[in-house]
Amino acid sequence: MCGLAGILRLHHPGSNPPPSLEAIPEHWLDNLDASIAHRGPDGAGRFRDRSIRHDGATIDVALVHRRMSIIDHEGGHQPMVHDGQGLRPDLTYAPGETPFVATERLTEMGQAERAHELICVAFNGCIYNHRTLRAQLEQDGHVFATDHSDTEVLVHGYRHWRANLGAHLDAMHAFLLWDARTGDLAWGRDIAGEKPLYLVQCSMPDDRECFLFSSVARSAMCFPVPPASRSERLPLIDFSQWLSRGWADATELGMIRQPRPGGLIALPVSEDEPDRDAPTRPDDAPDRYHGSERTERRQEPDPALIDRVAEAIERAALSRLEADVPLGCFLSGGLDPALIASAVRRAGHPLATFTVRMPDPRYDESDAAAATARHLGTDHTTLDCDPNPAEDLVRMIEQLGLPFADSSLLPTSWVCRAAREHVKVVLTGDGGDELFGGYQRYGATRWLARLRPLSSLAALLPTRDPRSRAHKAARLLRAAAGAGYPDLVRIFPSEMFARLAPGVRSPDSLRAYQDPLDPLAEDFESYLPGDLLTKADTASMAVPIEARAPLLSRELVELMCRQPLSAIMPGGERKGLLKQIARRHLPDEIISRPKMGFAIPVGEWFRTDYGNMRTLLFDHLTSTDPFPGLAGMGAELDLSYVRTLMREHDDAGGRGGASLWPWKGRDHSQRLYLLLVLSIWCRWLERQRAPE
Repeated sequence: MCGLAGILRLHHPGSNPPPSLEAIPEHWLDNLDASIAHRGPDGAGRFRDRSIRHDGATIDVALVHRRMSIIDHEGGHQPMVHDGQGLRPDLTYAPGETPFVATERLTEMGQAERAHELICVAFNGCIYNHRTLRAQLEQDGHVFATDHSDTEVLVHGYRHWRANLGAHLDAMHAFLLWDARTGDLAWGRDIAGEKPLYLVQCSMPDDRECFLFSSVARSAMCFPVPPASRSERLPLIDFSQWLSRGWADATELGMIRQPRPGGLIALPVSEDEPDRDAPTRPDDAPDRYHGSERTERRQEPDPALIDRVAEAIERAALSRLEADVPLGCFLSGGLDPALIASAVRRAGHPLATFTVRMPDPRYDESDAAAATARHLGTDHTTLDCDPNPAEDLVRMIEQLGLPFADSSLLPTSWVCRAAREHVKVVLTGDGGDELFGGYQRYGATRWLARLRPLSSLAALLPTRDPRSRAHKAARLLRAAAGAGYPDLVRIFPSEMFARLAPGVRSPDSLRAYQDPLDPLAEDFESYLPGDLLTKADTASMAVPIEARAPLLSRELVELMCRQPLSAIMPGGERKGLLKQIARRHLPDEIISRPKMGFAIPVGEWFRTDYGNMRTLLFDHLTSTDPFPGLAGMGAELDLSYVRTLMREHDDAGGRGGASLWPWKGRDHSQRLYLLLVLSIWCRWLERQRAPE
């Protein structure tokens, strides 16, 4: 797990590019390095190069890397450079050292032919099958220089498989890979989108062909060169997504974007040479929930399928144990991490497990996690966190550089921070709900069309308690009247969104499903990478600690994405298939334990000022300009409606005597949290903007 960033500049044929070191000023790299420094405390390196493409265009590239050392401490330094005959660590330099261009240095040494073969990679993540791939590549004649660095597999794998490299990786990864021969910078992400990689095209005084890459969106916000406009009104981010859900599709962020999970792309792409041997976007990702067989077949899972999935889970869990640093596993009261820990223990491996004691007993699963640990025989620790919600929230949003409004980011960051005192790598249960149908809303979707005629009844239901059945029923009825399933996952559903932001286009990128029995598709493609994995990466790398998700192994993803829903949720039972596997190894009290989720009572904190959260909320949302600069980015909010939400939320909590009236007020916990995060982000962004 690391941080990476890079800049690519294209000078068109016939132009006069500046000297190679001036094309990408070193202070640009200083800015990038500062923005990703928190992700890699164990090492820092930079790489520069220049290539002349076949059509006469000049390509300048610079890569920046921050390392958190997990595997092969001695051999895994980055950026990693290979000249066709061996690794060349002498072609990188450290921050503060005199910069140089790799090909120019090699040419001065009389090695022009080796300069032509340069490949350099900056990598974030972990390749779990790197030893298997290393053995395959060695059989095909590749000679490795490191003892067991997974990064070196990318160098040789790219030379061998080119555009199909990603299809061979069981990994969580994001990487930038420079090919001096073609003048391409290939970039790619893992199959599920565990690791982020942001891209923005920058506007330059002399040309528009400048691309910035980074592990964090903050890099683009802090960059001294403004992003290029694709249209007059296109904002830095897509506000229709952020305002409705508090997060955005991984590939639909606005001007800041990411490659599709599983994809491999090369920049710049030459239009007159589409067939050249350079990376393109291959179809190496699985067919995620597409195709009629997903919903047409109605069969129960057969024993052979149960065995295949169980074996795949065990292989995934064991493959993620390799580390040259202490490793543990997060336990909650849930099924997913228990099943992973069980696989590790059955294989005879010792395992340290951790849970965090939450500040509110109603949201605390530490006793349940301890019971699971006793059954599994793990070395268990219950961690005490020292939360400071207001301060932590501001820090996390500014570090990410996006208005990310999933409130479970806070408790996730607390457990990561507490565990970092004991281990440097943890296993998690991320992905289990999306692959195995774990959400309560999946069973409710079948009722949406039938409930539409009754949707007006939502106004008669009390919505003061977000955990009450009445609140959930009202939410379902409002979704039936609106966009269907998409409104179930929105913080601001259609009707409320129109009142909040009347001038912003509706979030039509979230389609209502024709087949309401298959909502897993939207969640795996969008919610998982856009929200849950963004949260996991942000919280873990803020410490930093490496979080590995066995349930998102390539084998499991490809297997589960091709199963019919009746096999995943037999009889409509959530996680029905997974529970059949769990019954082989876990007692019923673990399997049937109600799902709690990683939640916090943020709505109550807005009323009681726990952790200064009410103070922070009112400081931002009652100020003269709660969202500075937002209107200039194409989104203007109705501030009177914002005040209405705050008043209704206070009424729902009994402030001012409203507790005597169960229908008075309405809980707006997550909506106010979203607006607070947006205000924090807007204020931070205003401070980052360079003078005109």
